[in-house]
Amino acid sequence: MASTFNAAKFDFVTLRLFCAVAQSGSITQGAQACHLALSAASRRLSEFEAATGSQLMERSKKGVALTPAGHLALQHALRLFQGFELFNSELSDYSRGIRGHVRLWANMSSLTEFLPGILSEFMAAHPDVAVEVEEQLSGDTVRALMDGIADLGVFAQGTPHDGLVAHPFQMDELVVLCPLAHPLAARQRVSFVTCLEHEFVGLNRGSSLLELTARAAEKAGKPMHLRVQVRSFDAMCHMIAAGLGIGIAPRAACVSQIKTLGLTAITLRDAWAKRQLLVAHSARRELPAAAQLLLTRLLHKNKTTASKP
Repeated sequence: MASTFNAAKFDFVTLRLFCAVAQSGSITQGAQACHLALSAASRRLSEFEAATGSQLMERSKKGVALTPAGHLALQHALRLFQGFELFNSELSDYSRGIRGHVRLWANMSSLTEFLPGILSEFMAAHPDVAVEVEEQLSGDTVRALMDGIADLGVFAQGTPHDGLVAHPFQMDELVVLCPLAHPLAARQRVSFVTCLEHEFVGLNRGSSLLELTARAAEKAGKPMHLRVQVRSFDAMCHMIAAGLGIGIAPRAACVSQIKTLGLTAITLRDAWAKRQLLVAHSARRELPAAAQLLLTRLLHKNKTTASKP
């Protein structure tokens, strides 16, 4: 006989706790994030599992890992919890005269190069819409769209995005950054194969740019020597300026640091150095009206940019 889910055994505090534990991999950290005692958190999680009739988590000395049932429960918990949060947020927005709310996740490149001006124009034209912006890696942005955490996302082409509706947004030019005293600094253009003779400063695992360069190195049949990995282009530029290696980054995202830190940007000969950015949303959920307005503005700006000589 199939077990019946007992909804009376959980509340939104439990949902918040379950999401926090799943995302941190630790009951202790999840309890701290929800301001609960460890014993109370453990009891809530046990009651939640009992209510579902399934084991949702595997506990070990290394932390907590979700079972297949746990992953399914997390998706539903996120939708329920975030729907409730959005309900509260949008009602609060209405009381303050703000009649729309958009959750936009985007990679570092688009936030530095393209989005500030577009968002400024959009919010001036729509003062009744609030835009919540998160800077995230491309892979994390796709997952947020799939899970309903974000309404719109901007990420690099090449990031797997099944289940999303994606549109071309802007083109990104990748360049080689190095100190002025570096052997490559005198060149105007260089191939990536030549760059592989030197040590690199790269972004952390999960970055679409790291995956792109790693695939290019594999195709060239040469190893990519990553000496340091960081999370932002700003940190990358500082590491390069310190002589820890060269780096691949979007030209426009690093303009100010190039001048300030005494770096040079060398054009990459490789075709993949011209990178397409995409703007996307879930194919399974209808976009809120405010998010549709912002999507229309983003796509219009793309056409306007593309039509310039």
